[in-house]
Amino acid sequence: MLIKIFYEGIEVYRKGKIIVVKFLVPHRVISTCRANGGLREDLDLIFNHQSCEPTGHTPKSHSLAVHEPDVYVQQICRQNGLSENCASLGTAANMNCAAFESETFHGLEVVAVCTGGVESNAGRAGDPASVYEEDGRFMSVPDTTPQNGKEKCVVAKANEDNGTINIILCINRELTPGAMVRAVMTATEAKTAVLQELNVNSRYSYGLATGTGTDQIAVACALGGNKPLTGAGKHTKLGELIGVTVKRAVAGTLVLQNGMSSQSRCSTLVHLERFGADVKTMEAGIKKYLKAHTGELLSKNFVSIDHDPVTVAAVAALVHLKDKVGWRILPDSCVPEIFGTYGAHIAAAVSGRYERFISYRNRLDGRRFGINNKAFLDFVYYCMAMGFEEKWETV
Repeated sequence: MLIKIFYEGIEVYRKGKIIVVKFLVPHRVISTCRANGGLREDLDLIFNHQSCEPTGHTPKSHSLAVHEPDVYVQQICRQNGLSENCASLGTAANMNCAAFESETFHGLEVVAVCTGGVESNAGRAGDPASVYEEDGRFMSVPDTTPQNGKEKCVVAKANEDNGTINIILCINRELTPGAMVRAVMTATEAKTAVLQELNVNSRYSYGLATGTGTDQIAVACALGGNKPLTGAGKHTKLGELIGVTVKRAVAGTLVLQNGMSSQSRCSTLVHLERFGADVKTMEAGIKKYLKAHTGELLSKNFVSIDHDPVTVAAVAALVHLKDKVGWRILPDSCVPEIFGTYGAHIAAAVSGRYERFISYRNRLDGRRFGINNKAFLDFVYYCMAMGFEEKWETV
């Protein structure tokens, strides 16, 4: 099915589990494709293919994509009647959840086609690796997790939803090779900006995600015409258009694939899950500090507490301050004052009784504060319980 023809230079169509960007005029391409990747000027198309179901299913095509990329490209092209002279992206994401965006300025046009999923493979640059490559083979990295009581990250299982963000970016003007590399940088920054705005957590560390472990990209620019563009950074109009189109396309595909919107991320649990929280443990952690009948009331209304905007704001503020301490921007010596003040904000947000703020703050004086994840979650739960126990008190 033809999606659209853009700038009379590319034809975008979808057929089942594949999206194809066919070049109607010659293009220069830079891509992460393992078969025909790098910088090329002789390709006929770019495709993005769903090689397996997101969870629990790894057919032969998925194994080929990982271990024999040349054979994989050949197989997919022959099955779909495509030129093998192409760049390929592979994913478990649904092609029907792709997002298409375009922007123009003074005859310059930028088109972004994105698919994406982040629910179990999101990671932060610098997270511990799981494999290393030697002599053309990928092997598992030995577990070197520190012992001695230090916290251990919960790593996503390899056969779970293989979250991947794939970006195809097409530009109707020729770019220099250097500008092509800069376009990759700008598009990557735009993708990461979306993940930051959605508060997507790494599945491999306690940080916020900057991408997934299997993200891929292909950037294509039409050859010929005017003098090639030399800049694609944030100060240039081209860079702005790349940023706008990629941000909208990545955000759009995450809504379709994962149901992940800005509204859905208004949740205290979303901000706490990277420290080990889930619905069950969070509810139990708060109820631990409540009387039995108040705890039952909390259980019946947990969703509304979880998504209350003022409570989310208070929790998010404290989480951000915890990060600041971890990044050494704020000294450990200030933790009691910081946690005591912002913990009182959480209690007041839950109760709705800001006139009680000083009382909450005073109750937190002298409490021992730990920066490790278990102690941090317990502190947040205590503050939420402190507010909830007064929410319906008769004044």
